[in-house]
Amino acid sequence: MVRSSAEDVDQYLAELPDARRGALTELRALCRAELTGFREVMAYGMPAYERDGTGEVAFASQKQYISLYLLRTDVRDAFADRLAGHDMGKGCLRFRTPEKIDFTLVRDLLRATAATRGPAC
Repeated sequence: MVRSSAEDVDQYLAELPDARRGALTELRALCRAELTGFREVMAYGMPAYERDGTGEVAFASQKQYISLYLLRTDVRDAFADRLAGHDMGKGCLRFRTPEKIDFTLVRDLLRATAATRGPAC
């Protein structure tokens, strides 16, 4: 995993390659719009969104892909059909290029995360 030493999300985004900055800026905007009541932080070298001190969502620019970390197993389980066919790790949805990001799916995942409370892995 590529970890940034950025102190805040603005600095993190500024350090990204031009080819990825726009997509990750859009991911951030979606997180900020949909994750009402969450706090934006840097955790483990990536932007993360916490509720009551627990990280539930994060994203990162990795060497080979862009990652969206969905730390709520209940949300991942509820979206199993829509996530099928996507490149998934244990708690990570990976997009090989910025153009492959399904922002509608991301928005729906974020809305589901914000709407309910559940355990984070």
